[in-house]
Amino acid sequence: MSSTETFVIDSLVIGAGVVGLAVARALARQGQSVVVLEQAAHFGEGISSRNSEVIHAGIYYPANSLKARLCVRGRELLYDFCRSHQVASRNCGKWLVATQPRQLSQLQAIARQAEVNGVSLQFHDAASVQRRLPGVRAMGALWSATTGIVDSHGLMLALLGDLQAMGGTLVRQAPVMAVESKSGLHRVSVGGAQPCTLQATRVVNAAGLSATGLTTRWRGYDECHRPRFWMAKGHYFSYLGRHPFDTLIYPLPEPGGLGVHLTLDLAGHARFGPDVQWVDALDYQVDPGRASAFADAIRQWWPGLDSGRLQPAYAGIRPKLHGPGQPPADFMIQDVTTHGLRGLVHLFGIESPGLTASLALADEVAERLV
Repeated sequence: MSSTETFVIDSLVIGAGVVGLAVARALARQGQSVVVLEQAAHFGEGISSRNSEVIHAGIYYPANSLKARLCVRGRELLYDFCRSHQVASRNCGKWLVATQPRQLSQLQAIARQAEVNGVSLQFHDAASVQRRLPGVRAMGALWSATTGIVDSHGLMLALLGDLQAMGGTLVRQAPVMAVESKSGLHRVSVGGAQPCTLQATRVVNAAGLSATGLTTRWRGYDECHRPRFWMAKGHYFSYLGRHPFDTLIYPLPEPGGLGVHLTLDLAGHARFGPDVQWVDALDYQVDPGRASAFADAIRQWWPGLDSGRLQPAYAGIRPKLHGPGQPPADFMIQDVTTHGLRGLVHLFGIESPGLTASLALADEVAERLV
């Protein structure tokens, strides 16, 4: 395949994370010919494989925001998809605990926000929490019955399987070098071992951490529409051996994230994280020295933690549309009404709850491209 060859397709999705694969599947279901380009050697190696694998209920997000709407709808779609496609998942529920009396009012505010978003939470006082979670120190807690966990790799495999069954194609190690959008057509220069040009009438930029940077090589896209971009690194520590929990446990949210919380994998193993570290470059190393700060945070609600059993696990980086000290930003879906380019959608700041919202987000993108 020479660099001068041009291939004409209906739809192109840039990025083969969970959102990109879900979008590609949604477009293929409309009968379109779809190609997904992934610069890495395998799908889902970025944000999609470096998170908590939690199916979020939709608790915290501002009313009528994209995050609130797409998380709640996406959670329902995701549980249904997992059942129909035999993707491993578990509706294990989650406790949101207040460790100080002053935090009880925050719990009440969170419960009210959740109710606005269509999520019902149950309040439990300290005695009730103690009965249900022996060993956990809490002044009160909210119980979220619809929170769960999912095998993110299995989910992406199932999405890719559907896409390929409908004639879609995933091309790996195929970095996008440049794009030109003009008169409703999008010409994408593809690098790698077999460079070529793809011409599509619909393009979705679902490149995750690379989504904003990609627009600097996009002719026809006015840079005034490019959002500012930050990166927040989150570290995870695993917990060796047995533990007393069979559900997720979260402290109250903190700036930049949801606090160092307990999640479980589908085998029941415990891990803690993420914390928040603002960074300027991609770096997935986990400093073992952070275990001390993790232990201090966890002991706020679990005094019996054995800190010697905390082991560095992995780290992830979230694409943020807000920086340190700024209020949280919503997902950003840029379509023709923003940038004036027909058949183009940019997805910026797709972090948590992107995994939960992926199927609903895919439907939203497909509708905007009709």
